[in-house]
Amino acid sequence: MRDLFGVNPQVLALALARMSESVGNSFLIVVLPLFIASDFVSGATFGLTEVFITGLVLSIFGLINSPLQPFTGKLSDRTGRRKIFVLFGLTLIAVASFAYSLASAYWHLIFLRVLQGIAGAFIIPTTVALVNDLASEGNRGGNMGTYNTFRLVGFGVGPIAAGGVVAAGPYSIPIGATTLTLTGFDAAFYLAASTATLAFFLVLALIRDPDIEPSDSDESALSGIDVFDQTGTQLLDPVFALGVVSFFMAVGIAVFATLGEIVNSQLNQGPEMFGLQFAAFVLAQIFLQAPIGRATDFYGRKAFILTGTILLVPTTLVQGFVPGVSIGIVSDSWLMFSARFLQGAAGAMVFAPALALAGDIAPADESGSTLSVLTMAFGFGVAAGPLLSGILVAWGFAVPFAFAALLAGVGVAIVLTQVEEVNPPRRAIPVVGRVT
Repeated sequence: MRDLFGVNPQVLALALARMSESVGNSFLIVVLPLFIASDFVSGATFGLTEVFITGLVLSIFGLINSPLQPFTGKLSDRTGRRKIFVLFGLTLIAVASFAYSLASAYWHLIFLRVLQGIAGAFIIPTTVALVNDLASEGNRGGNMGTYNTFRLVGFGVGPIAAGGVVAAGPYSIPIGATTLTLTGFDAAFYLAASTATLAFFLVLALIRDPDIEPSDSDESALSGIDVFDQTGTQLLDPVFALGVVSFFMAVGIAVFATLGEIVNSQLNQGPEMFGLQFAAFVLAQIFLQAPIGRATDFYGRKAFILTGTILLVPTTLVQGFVPGVSIGIVSDSWLMFSARFLQGAAGAMVFAPALALAGDIAPADESGSTLSVLTMAFGFGVAAGPLLSGILVAWGFAVPFAFAALLAGVGVAIVLTQVEEVNPPRRAIPVVGRVT
């Protein structure tokens, strides 16, 4: 089938499936804290506070799936199959989402979140590897950017809709002579399960495994992750270097997440504005990832990764100094929104191009394990960011942002010295004022 605007139709179908699954999965970010605080959940807390349990339930998804990704990615390389891993993961997501409606104890939620973390380990590296397999050298950036755009649309829509679904309950559904009553929580969990089920059938019907040779490597998943460059020309392996940069970027994004109450107090704003500021990063990614990814197919990957990493430094740092810095009629709150949006633009220049460059580097039969280095690093960064900010904010509001900006500065040095283009750009980056 012919590509649509340089995007493989199967990549587009896979992107739609991930968007559907992401809507339901991101529902839980809003719904689970409300569910834990409700009267529907009780039981032993094992000496833990309800606040800690809430944080554990939310973070355990990333803490479980991130370290497992190299193993599932490697396994998909060895079998030469990706689709079955995605279908299995979507099945687990759907079952766990439905099972939340039956949960009544804290440990039920922790168990189900662990199950979803395992599901994420089957879905995340194999879908990225599928995009890489289905794309070609000349359109890999555009395909990666489009895939990430759709996934982020789902991630952004879910939390916005979730609160409304819960608040609008209970629901009365007539079935014959009887009426079925659903709480707002039940409706949210069923909706999350249905979006994963829809994604399952989209993948089942529209995706086929590409014709790739199974990997004959006997190395374990972790032994296949090279920290140092085996050629001796650089210090770090280029894929590992891209993973480190992705980790630093994710930390910079996520330090904001834990500071909701402090940000609202510092900026004298409500939780709705904080939600909008949190979403600003995702909005920028949605608008920019696809065109930036496409541009890297023509102008090369490194220039965009380097520019994005450089921009992460000021756009992250400035967030720590927004309180009290109104500019004319622009309030502190909208300045924070702008900083988050610009940080998102910088992130759009880093992650999809980094995935595309790692895909350029990866051997054809090892893209699952190779790309899992970046997806694992990003997941760890998202988990580490809130933890770091919760510790560092004790020394001042600006400290978490300054630390994240420092990490981004280290990332600039890594990209400059350890990352090189694999394929020569097809076009030179235009320079304003240059006479041709």
